[in-house]
Amino acid sequence: MNTPIHIDVPDALVASHGKPDNPSGRAWLAALPGLAADTLDRWSLRPDGPAANGMAGIVLPVVRDDGTPAALKLQPASEDNAGTPAGLRAWNGAGAVLLLDHDPATGAMLLERLDAARPLSSMADDDTAMRTLAGLLARLTAVPAPEGLRGLAGIATAMLDSVPGAVPALHDPAERRLVRTCASAVAELVGDPGDRLLHWDLHYDNVLAGEREPWLAIDPEPLAGDPGFDLWPALNSGWEAVVATGDVERTVLRRFDLLTEAAGLDRQRATGWTLGRVLQNALWDIEDGKTALEPAQVAQAAALLRRQSVPVAG
Repeated sequence: MNTPIHIDVPDALVASHGKPDNPSGRAWLAALPGLAADTLDRWSLRPDGPAANGMAGIVLPVVRDDGTPAALKLQPASEDNAGTPAGLRAWNGAGAVLLLDHDPATGAMLLERLDAARPLSSMADDDTAMRTLAGLLARLTAVPAPEGLRGLAGIATAMLDSVPGAVPALHDPAERRLVRTCASAVAELVGDPGDRLLHWDLHYDNVLAGEREPWLAIDPEPLAGDPGFDLWPALNSGWEAVVATGDVERTVLRRFDLLTEAAGLDRQRATGWTLGRVLQNALWDIEDGKTALEPAQVAQAAALLRRQSVPVAG
C-alpha cells in the first residue's frame, strides 16, 4: 500500500514546469504526489519533515528502514540532470553529497541528508566562505569525467554558432562588443575542451553543511570539460558582498586568483573559459527576451579583460 503523503506543489515548480507549452512538465507535476508515494514505498522510506524545493525539483527529508536519515529528490528528467547520478558516483562522496540509490526509470535519487538550513551562504566571513568553495572546486574538478557524459566541446560550439543571431538583440553597442570578445575567447579554446568532471553550478547555496565532512556540494549538473568553465558560479557567489567592498574589480580578481590557485589552473585559459560562462549566460538571457546584460557579469568580464589587457572586439 502506498505511503500516505500530501504534497503541495510549490509555485516555483509550477512556474518552471507548468507552462502551457510544456505538456511533459505539466504531466510530471500532476504525477508528483503519486510518484513520491510510490518511491517512498519501493525504497521503504518514511517522510521526516517538510519538503523543500528549487526551480527544478523537490526534496523530501526521509528516514530509511534502518533509521538512516536521507533525502529523496524528485525532478523531471532533462539534459541538465541526466548525468547527475554518474557524476555523484564518480565523486563517491569526496566533496559532494553521497548518492544512496537511483531509479533510472523515474530519475528519483536517494541522497545523503545534509543540513539544508546551513548553506555556505550563511557563513558570515566571505573570504572564509570563498576559500571553502575553492577547496571543494579543486577536489571536484580533479576527478576525470566518466564515460558518456556530455562534453564542453559541443556546448561551446553551439554557443559560438548562436552568437551572430543573438548579438543584435542587445541595445548597448558596448555590450554587443563584449559578447563578441567573449566569443573570441571561447573560439581560441574550443579545440581543447578538457576532460575533468565539472559541477557546472558550484556556488554558495549549492554547498550545505554535513556530518561526514563540514561542507558538501549538492545539485550538480555534470559536464566533462576544463575546470576553468566551472569558476563563474563561485566568482558570482554572494555578489552583494562583492559590491559592498566598494572595489568590485579588486575583489573579483582576488576571488579569481584564489579559485585558480586552489585548482592549479592556468589563469589565461581560466579567464577564457570564464568569459565563456559570461557568453553562455548572455545567450540564455537573450533567448529569454532580455536586451541588456546583467551588470554583475559585465563587471566580472571587464575585470578579467582589463587584467589581461585584452581589447574588446568591435
